[in-house]
Amino acid sequence: MTSTDITLTDPTSMDKADADYLISLVRAIPGFPKEGILFRDIMPVLADARGLSILMDALVSNLPIANDEFDAIAGLEARGFLFGPALAERLGKGFIAVRKAGKLPPPTVSESYALEYGEATVEVERDAIRDGERVLIVDDLIATGGSASAARDLVISCGGVVAGFSFIMELSGLDGVKALGDHPTSSLLAMPA
Repeated sequence: MTSTDITLTDPTSMDKADADYLISLVRAIPGFPKEGILFRDIMPVLADARGLSILMDALVSNLPIANDEFDAIAGLEARGFLFGPALAERLGKGFIAVRKAGKLPPPTVSESYALEYGEATVEVERDAIRDGERVLIVDDLIATGGSASAARDLVISCGGVVAGFSFIMELSGLDGVKALGDHPTSSLLAMPA
C-alpha cells in the first residue's frame, strides 16, 4: 500500500487488511474544487464491491449509538444519499432526504448555513419527520460542521430528536464535530484538512 495521511479514527474498528483496502480506494485530488483544496473522493469505494461491503459493515458496527436508540436515518445531499439508504435498509430504518433548496416538492422546512463565500440552504419535506422521531444524521464528511448543523436544526424544527451523527470521513483541525454540540458522533476515517 502506498503512503497515506488517512487513518482510522478508532484502530480497533476494523481489521488492518480491510482498513488498508478501504483507505487505498479513497482518491486524493489536489486543487479540486478550487486551488488549495485536497478533495477526498469516496466514489471509488462505492464502485468496488469489496470496498462498499467493508464500508457498510464498518458503518453498521461503528454507530455512535445503539440501533434501538434511533428510528430513522437522515442523509445529506449528495453523498449521504449514496450510502444512507443502504445503511437504513441494513438497520431496518426509514430514510429521510436532506436536500439542497428547491429540490423537494412543497411544503418544506429549510435551514441556511454559512459557506466560506456565501450561504447554502438545505430542506426536508415538512411531514418527513414525525414528532419525537429519533434521527441519526449521516454524511460522507464532517469538515466545519455547517451542513450537518443545518440538518440538525431541520430535524429539531420538524419536531424530531437528533439521536447522533455518523460520518465516513472527518477532517481534523476544523472542529466540525464540536459545532454539532453534545450529540453522539462517529466517523470511520480521519485526515488533515
